[in-house]
This record gives sequence, C-alpha cells and structure tokens, in this order.
Amino acid sequence: MTDRTVLEQEIAAEQRHLDRVYARLARLRQSAALAEQEGYRLARVGNFGALVERDAMVFHAARRRHALDAEHEGLVFGRLDLRDGSVMHVGRLGVRGENSEPLVIDWRAPAAAAFYQATAAEPLGVIRRRMIQSTGERVTRIEDDLLDPAAAPAGMRVVGDGALLATLSRATGRGMRDIIATIQREQDQAIRSPGSGVTIVSGGPGTGKTAVALHRAAYLLYSDRNRFAGGGVLVVGPSGVFVEYIASVLPSLGEETATLHSLGSLFPGVVAVRTDPAATAAVKGSLRMRQVLRRAVRDAVPDGPGELRLLYRGELLRLTTAELDTIRTRALSGGGRRNEVRRAGFDGIFNALWAQVRRLPVGRLPGQREFEDDLSEREEFRDFLKAWWPRLHPWHVLGWLARPERLRAYSAGILSRAETRLLAESYRNLEADGPTIADVALLDELDELLGRPMKPVKRKRDPFHVAGGIRELTTYADRQRADRAQRQRSEDYREYAHVVVDESQDVSPMQWRMIGRRGRLASWTVVGDPAQTAWTGDPRELAQARDKALGRRPRHEYTLSTNYRNPAEIFAVAAQVIREVHPDLPLPTAVRSTGVEPLSLHVPAARLADATREATARLLAEVEGTVGVITPVPRRDEVAGWLAGLAGPRLQVVTSLQAKGMEYDGVVLVAGAEIRADSESGVRTLYVALSRATQRLTTIEITAA
Repeated sequence: MTDRTVLEQEIAAEQRHLDRVYARLARLRQSAALAEQEGYRLARVGNFGALVERDAMVFHAARRRHALDAEHEGLVFGRLDLRDGSVMHVGRLGVRGENSEPLVIDWRAPAAAAFYQATAAEPLGVIRRRMIQSTGERVTRIEDDLLDPAAAPAGMRVVGDGALLATLSRATGRGMRDIIATIQREQDQAIRSPGSGVTIVSGGPGTGKTAVALHRAAYLLYSDRNRFAGGGVLVVGPSGVFVEYIASVLPSLGEETATLHSLGSLFPGVVAVRTDPAATAAVKGSLRMRQVLRRAVRDAVPDGPGELRLLYRGELLRLTTAELDTIRTRALSGGGRRNEVRRAGFDGIFNALWAQVRRLPVGRLPGQREFEDDLSEREEFRDFLKAWWPRLHPWHVLGWLARPERLRAYSAGILSRAETRLLAESYRNLEADGPTIADVALLDELDELLGRPMKPVKRKRDPFHVAGGIRELTTYADRQRADRAQRQRSEDYREYAHVVVDESQDVSPMQWRMIGRRGRLASWTVVGDPAQTAWTGDPRELAQARDKALGRRPRHEYTLSTNYRNPAEIFAVAAQVIREVHPDLPLPTAVRSTGVEPLSLHVPAARLADATREATARLLAEVEGTVGVITPVPRRDEVAGWLAGLAGPRLQVVTSLQAKGMEYDGVVLVAGAEIRADSESGVRTLYVALSRATQRLTTIEITAA
C-alpha cells in the first residue's frame, strides 16, 4: 500500500467523523433556533414575569446559536489516540452526540490539555497526536506526531513528519531510537521555553526550526491565553510564499490570535514581492539609511513653491526660498516629526508675514489675530500652505530618492558613491515597479520619522445606550459583534504580546528596527541558521539592530542538531557546497537514507528548457507529494513559462530566495551555478536551495559553450 493511499484512507476516516459532527451540529442549531422562537412567544402572556423569562430564554438561545454558527469553519482541528485505547477529537467547540457521548472536546477544556502539553519526553498518555485541517466541512490535510512509539499498536498509521519519525523509531538498533528521542527532546525544550524573555533557536536545514516556532506559538497561547491572545502573536517570515506555507501548518486555536506577515507586508497597505540584488539590499538594510532618510524628511517638497508673494492692503508681502527654508528648519529643530509639527511651520509663516506687516506704512494696523484670520480666508494662501508643507506619506518621501540630485545630496558623506549608484539604479523606475521587500523597512522608518497628524480623540459611543443610563435589550450575537468591533486591532498594531521571527538570519538591521517597533512589549521567539544568511552587510550593525529590537530581556538559547528532512544522500551535496566557504561550520547530522543518489544533469543552454520539463515531469511521477522547481531570481518567470503545461497543485516554481524555509518531496534545481555567482551570499543561498528536498533531488547545470 502506497503512502498516498494511507493518507487518503486516513483523511477519509477523519471525514466520516467530521460528517457525524456536522450532522449533530445542524440538529443542535435547529434546537437553539426553536428555543429562541419559543422565548419570543412568551412575551404574548403580557405579564412582567413572562417578559423576564423571555429575555433570559432568548439571550441564552441566541448565545448558543451564535456559538454554533461562529465555530462552524474548522470546527475539528485535532485528534488524540491514547494509551488506554480511547480516541479524543479536539476542536473549537464541545459537541456531544445524542447519547451524550463526546464527539468533540472543547480545546479549552482540561481534558484537551494534552493536545498542547504532551511531548515525546512526557507523552501524558498520548500515543499519536493528529493535526486536522479542513475547508468548509471537508478534511483537506492531516499531520501526525508520534509521541510514544513503543506504545503504538501494530496497525496504527502515521502520516507527515510523524510518519518519518515512526519509520526511524522502528529501525533496527538502539542507536536510531536514541536519535529520535534526541530530536523530539531538543525540540520540546525549545517549545516549552519560558514565556518571558527571548527564546533563540538555531539549527541547520531540516532540523525542524519552523515546526518548533509554530508549536511554541500554540503552546504559549494555550499556557497563558489571556496574555498572548489578548495582546496577540505576530509571526514574521521571509516571503509571501513562506507565509502561505506556514498558514496551512499553524493549527487553529479557536479564534484569530496569530497574525502572519512576510517582511514585505509588515507596513500597512504594501505587499512587496520584488527582491534587490544582494549588494543593493545590503545598502537599503544598513542603519546608515536612517541618516539618509532623516535628511530627506527635513527637505523641501520637490516642485513645491519656491517663494511666497501676496498683496495685503495694497502692499506686497514676500518670503524668499531662503526664508521659507529657515522657517521649515526652525519648526523641525526641536526634533519634532514633520507631520506632527506642521502647525508650527504654518505659525512660522504667519509670524514672518506679520513682522513685515508691522513695518508697512499703512493706516490702522489690524491685530495679529485679525491678520491671520484675513489670510486664512484667502484660498490662494491656503493652497500655498498645503503645497509648501503637505501631509506626507512615507511613499512620497521614498519617491524623492528616485531623483538623482536629491539622492546624492541626502547620501553625501554617509554612503559611498558606488552605494549611491546602486540606490539610484534601484529607484530609477520606482513609480512603475513599486517597492522591493527591502524598501518596506524604509517605508516603516519614514513613517516613524514623519509621524502622523494629530487628530482629536473621539469617544466611542456605547451602541446599546439609549438615554438616561438606560441600555436596550440585545441578543448575545449583537453584543459579540459590538465587542469585536471595540477590540479590533488596527492595521498597524504595535502592542503584540509575542513575536516569532523565522529565518531570522536574513533580517537586515533596518528590518529588525521595523519588527522591533511591533514588539516593544513582547516576548520573542527567534529562529534561524547563520550558515543560511543572505545578508552581506556589516555584521556589527546587524548585531546592534537585533540587540536593540530584542532589548535586555533574558535570553534562552537552543541548538537543534539533527536533520530529519533530508536523506543523507541529498544533504551530502548541500554540505559539500557550504564547506567550500565554511570548512569548520558545525552542520546537522542527517539520520536517514533512501539509497537514491541525487541526479546531476549538464545540458547545453539550448536544451535547458526541455531538460527542465523532462526532469520535473519525472519527479512528479516518482513522488506522491509536492515538487519544487528552484531557479535563480531573474529566471523564475522564464522557467515557470516552460512548465506551464505541468502546472498543478503539487508543483511550485520559486526563486532561490523564496525557497527559504520551504520543503518539497522532490526538487529540481535549475542553473545552480548562476545562484552561486549572484552575490557574496550566493554559496549560502545555493546551500539552502539544495537542502529543500525530502526524497528526490535533480540539479540541472548549463555546460560551457
């Protein structure tokens, strides 16, 4: 029986249980709706007691109906197979059958605690823990953790990474069982690290860093839900592809408590997917860019008015460019942020004009307040103020860097001429191309430097207040909706209780500043592998920015040492590449073997497209799961075009940078030599790309002409 058949049969078994749960849910909802209707009919009795009984009955029935409706999607997300032979399904809501037998245990119930707390070191009576993912009322994916292999009955089926661990644990010899215990123990220690402070998890490819990070988020949300769900958990990954991947892995916990972002989507309203060449990204990621941006936000608006000329009572009032610059500089001199001191700039204009009026040979002088009122009523003057000191969005100021003369002025003495040329080339078509991922951190920095115009605080009105302290009767559903509206986090929320940073080795200093603003009150989980870094900038700047973001919180460090993703045959190829530049680097140990060596192809450039199609089609036939085709960044769209006829849910074409953190059953690596030669970090990027496969690897290189 193939692994695919086992997976399909196990999904079908979970589907049968889910069908039973939803059928029961439909009957319960119908009963709740009937009870609600019956409550309203009580009002016809006409006496006070009947009205009170109506209110209570309607309230409780509506609350039950709302709960059944709200938790419909993804209702069942877990299963526990216990040593005593019983099976327990865990979900967003407790559901009992017609004979009161538990069909689903509410995840908050004490009986469900083992779903989050059981580990290989302390199974708590759990043999197998299963994550269940569904869409609507259909099971789409399952993933198992085998926590107690020795107690597993002979016929127990295990899928996903759990199947791998189960296979390893059943291997002959004590040594392999010790390896499995080590894998699970070192991961468990990191998952259950103290909730306060900073947990740092490092490890090479295939050691389960991402799994640890996500399980840790689930563990924290369960162990101290008021703190972490109330403040929120932010998970940051390197790319949109990676975030989509972990979104399908992170189990539902009963409400939307975790927020997932890529580095290109942390700034509100922007989703950047373009990447810069490594040298350009190093400039944009440097802390020196803050000095460049600080100069920019203090500069005059491009194409803004160069002087002010207006007639007042027949006399010409005039402010030159130099005088306008002095007023702007004075308004900003106290360290105020540009959008927040706009009023001070306008006051400077009024004061300078008033000083001229007082020297004019006119009749009765108006008072200063009258003078300002007179000017404020003039449309051309209001238009001048708006053009001279507009409310600025970070995107406006980033666009100023696309003007070479301004960029040279802002970067003079801060960046080298070569670095300035790299930025100029990057911003040449900024308006048409949009920002890169590295630019998102600059937009966030500009937002910090510009500030936001002060707005009067509006008191939120109680939606159920009528008058004189009287509040109208409402259903539970009404109040739940109103409560959610009151608690809804802003798009630029910055008070997270916990922040998870995955693939942290690629976070630049400016990106650490961006993430740090969202984690000022947070504890942290930081996961990465220094050997995989694509950062080519100043390591001292990087350490400085990272330490500032993490603050002085106590740190708990863990190292994962076992690679259970890659077969030894595949990881040997990746290890050979990284050893070329880091011969003494400690690498994880790959503990399994498939007996299948990676396939290495060398073809002329004219044959590259055909060879890529053939290799991809072969892997799609050989493996049951996903196939990733990894390309140099400039070739991604070209290669995707070659494979258009093979496109399907099992195939994904990604760049070498997008592949970070991902895993595939089979990988076709196209033109690895181009990835290696792309930048100073090319060897490390190639190392990452070569370590994405769990079963099969094919590399295709172009032969010299």
